[in-house]
Amino acid sequence: MIRVLLADDEQMIRHGVRVILQHAEGIEVVGEAANGAEAVRLAAEHRPDVVLLDVRMPVLDGLAAVGPLVALDPGPQVVMLTTFGDEDNVIRALRAGATGFLLKDDGPQELISAVRAAAVGDAVLSPGVTGSVIRRMLRGGSAGAGAAAPDSRVAGLTDREREVLVMLGAGLANLEIGSRLGIGVGTVKSHVGAILGKTGCESRVQAALLAHQAGLMS
Repeated sequence: MIRVLLADDEQMIRHGVRVILQHAEGIEVVGEAANGAEAVRLAAEHRPDVVLLDVRMPVLDGLAAVGPLVALDPGPQVVMLTTFGDEDNVIRALRAGATGFLLKDDGPQELISAVRAAAVGDAVLSPGVTGSVIRRMLRGGSAGAGAAAPDSRVAGLTDREREVLVMLGAGLANLEIGSRLGIGVGTVKSHVGAILGKTGCESRVQAALLAHQAGLMS
């Protein structure tokens, strides 16, 4: 069962998302929060697998809540809920360690699929704004000040890890990567974990960007 926490200051949004998810097989909504501070508290209490987190909320907004949420042990996968045109804030959330983002007007099936993908560690990027977000992050650079150059960050990867990193850069999910490489999903997860550890990336999205920055996608 995938445990989900909803965090949005609009009650109608939370209700709509809950209705969609409670009718999806294998998904359980374990709590609702109206602000980021409440989301962090409830996540520590209920230990959800996935947190659907609004970008703009009172008390503590979604951007500020990402760090405390992913720092929990075990930390949930955080998926930002946003509106079209809010790419700048989405980029900040992704750099803070969010798994990905969904548009609030994405359909029910997209929402359900995103929750299931996030629960197994796959990046969740709404197709409505993915292209513009990736382009902005590549132009602005995803590494923080003082971070090592992209080519040096991938230098310690094995050949197979480089293959997986390239597929992350192409936006493939674990199942697709496993199918192309002829390996199991569990093995893919192990490779992804090794890639994150060796490169200093905090999420699959950051690893995907690193693949582009390091020139692996050409």
